[in-house]
Amino acid sequence: MSKESVITGIDVGTDKVVSLIASYGEETGQLRVVGVSAVPAKGVRKSVIVDLESILHSIEKSLNAAERMAGFSVNSAYISVSGVQIRSRNSKGVVAVAEPDQEITSNDVARVIEAARAVSIPSEREILHVIPRYFKVDSQEGIRDPVGMTGVRLESEAHIITGMTTSLRNLKKCINDLGLTVDGFAFASLAASEVTLTETEKELGVAAVDIGAGTSSFCVFVDGALEFSGVLPVGARHISKDIAVGCRISLEGAEKLKTYLSKNGLGKLKPRSGESKRDFNNRKKQADKINLQKLGIDGNVEDISRSGVIKRIMTPRMEEIIEMLGEQLEEKELLDDIPAGLVISGGGAQTVGLIEVSKKVLRLPARVGYPNQLAGLVGEIKTPNYATSVGLLVYGQKQGGGQKVGSNINLGDIFKNINFGKVGKKIAKIFRSLMP
Repeated sequence: MSKESVITGIDVGTDKVVSLIASYGEETGQLRVVGVSAVPAKGVRKSVIVDLESILHSIEKSLNAAERMAGFSVNSAYISVSGVQIRSRNSKGVVAVAEPDQEITSNDVARVIEAARAVSIPSEREILHVIPRYFKVDSQEGIRDPVGMTGVRLESEAHIITGMTTSLRNLKKCINDLGLTVDGFAFASLAASEVTLTETEKELGVAAVDIGAGTSSFCVFVDGALEFSGVLPVGARHISKDIAVGCRISLEGAEKLKTYLSKNGLGKLKPRSGESKRDFNNRKKQADKINLQKLGIDGNVEDISRSGVIKRIMTPRMEEIIEMLGEQLEEKELLDDIPAGLVISGGGAQTVGLIEVSKKVLRLPARVGYPNQLAGLVGEIKTPNYATSVGLLVYGQKQGGGQKVGSNINLGDIFKNINFGKVGKKIAKIFRSLMP
């Protein structure tokens, strides 16, 4: 039996924790999802851990459910990172080619990337990604891959993404406490862009925007290379809070109402044959009403206006989110460099009216980004909500991470299914971490 590799991605968000487990053969390379689980996240606020014990429990619950579905345990995972702690910058590196009379090698490329990486960053921050944008050999610019070329001087510009050391350590501690090692951290929007953008869009210039519950992250690609990335301190939950305040209902009720409106929208009525204008207007008013009790929402009023909630409560907040993004792009003079517009993913991507608002505010094309490149248990994850978690799998595969599995019995599964006590569970986790 040919060996397979297994990759696990854990997306730790403000609203939920998603665990995906996928396998792929050495020959085909096709990712096949074998385990999926999403549970509510507790202990996270605006993509930052505020309660270690609570989020540890949420991650454990999500991972265990995904492992049960997959039929085996895992010992490592790629983890998403977001929040306003994220910073980015572009940096240049220059080296002399080791053998000027020979071809440029991968060692030369590694040295020039390391030179670009050598930037001064505060002690409380650490580097998440160093992504080469382009290379320059002597006076020839815009080179994607210089290996095999000849030259004396090799330059590179790289996009560097950093995060707060304390936040990363807390997240790593949660994963390690579950008996897993961290294969790597991935910026949420960067992971989502792996499965929502096309190569044509990247070449034209595009912004991948991942709207989560507490924050919205983005990556901007120009001429096929990552130019700018960052995080906005607002997300889909802010829209829900506005609905809760405006309609005087609970936050849970606001989430229900937002989901209902996202699925049903404003609705479009056409006059019936022989129907008077008065009757048509009355029918429109009736259709505009939403009965909260029928949706299982307790409130001070029985009926609310569908159009009123969308236009007067939801739209202003959506405009604010897109305007904040526009200000960031304008500051970097990138609005004219992204003719492919916005590709929006995340839980907030399907909010009713968001695409129309995006087109109106920035005067750019906009579409919802759906994850692709998967097989297996993909029915429930082919939605924008899972773009980051699916992207973690693709990112991990490109990084060559994950664990190798074969036809041997996974002893970790045996220990996992035995009912140990609290001390025994810790021992079991140690054994699981040692298993292939």
